[in-house]
Amino acid sequence: MNTKHDTTPAAMHALHLDQQLCFALYSANLALNKVYRKLLSQLDLTYPQYLVMLVLWQQDEVMVSEIGEKLFLDSATLTPLLKRLETAGLVVRRRAKVDERQVIISLTDAGRTLQEKAREIPEAIACAAECSIEDATALKKQLETLRGNLQRKA
Repeated sequence: MNTKHDTTPAAMHALHLDQQLCFALYSANLALNKVYRKLLSQLDLTYPQYLVMLVLWQQDEVMVSEIGEKLFLDSATLTPLLKRLETAGLVVRRRAKVDERQVIISLTDAGRTLQEKAREIPEAIACAAECSIEDATALKKQLETLRGNLQRKA
């Protein structure tokens, strides 16, 4: 089989690390997580735990499957995370009365109290990003569109 490879400068340039969308997203995510790690250490939360708490602060008493759907996490990843939040006294897990296969996650008083301490985090992230609300909103919308497009292809 005789396959001709495109070795033009443009084709080779497309393979440079600094030309990769995936690397720009990956490295931006690493930088963002460093900022979050610093802020969340004051709350004694990891970033994935913070995401779970955001879901619960928006709506308490949520099934594990719903949390997984919102966060794009499977139960194998989510369950240990929820157990750690329970051990920390921030949530309680209980079986649904209607269907015992379903587990409902609820905030404890300590989990609700933590929300007040977390109120400054979004503003701190916005300050660290050094971009306008309009630019941040536009970027978020672009990333959501990108995610949706990629999920359809995955």
